[in-house]
Amino acid sequence: MAIVAIPHFAAGAVRAFRLREEIDRDVLLRFGVASGVGGIVGALLHERLRSAALGIVFGCMLVFAGVSGITGLSRRMRFGHRTAWLAGALSGAFGGLVGNQGGIRSAALLGFDIRREAFVATTTAVGVVVDLVRLPVYLAGESGTLVQAWAIVLGATIGTLTGTLAGERVLRRIPERASRVVVSILIFALGIAVLAGIGRS
Repeated sequence: MAIVAIPHFAAGAVRAFRLREEIDRDVLLRFGVASGVGGIVGALLHERLRSAALGIVFGCMLVFAGVSGITGLSRRMRFGHRTAWLAGALSGAFGGLVGNQGGIRSAALLGFDIRREAFVATTTAVGVVVDLVRLPVYLAGESGTLVQAWAIVLGATIGTLTGTLAGERVLRRIPERASRVVVSILIFALGIAVLAGIGRS
């Protein structure tokens, strides 16, 4: 997981810095802190609880979240202040368990009524918080593998940074109303990919 987490953190840190003015501080404080705590718990349990069943549940959750966003159901399921803590903790813990935080985090944040730019910036900032707490856990358990795969990590980091900078231009071209639908479609596709991957394994 460290091989993936390092490029993810590098790209997230750069994107969060560039979009820092758009971050919704209230959502970051409530959802992000809880997600960070849940993320480290999930990362600690990752090796012990790894199973195909978790992947199936994860994939189904993403598919449901994607369909909810596409059909507009997520707009009627708004999270309040108290729910933000629970949503953050659960998404962080489950993301840490399966090693895929981004999809489930984006799905959970669709429940908050925030603008497109704030959604991207806040999602990114939460991701940085989660990476900061889970990276030491992954590094402690995978330091040997990480040294052997340094070229892969370097290449992946360069690739994610390039994609981050290019993605900002794409974001500006997507209409505000269409942005949530686009995110929902991507979440739905990720869920299908996760389920398909389990079926082949």
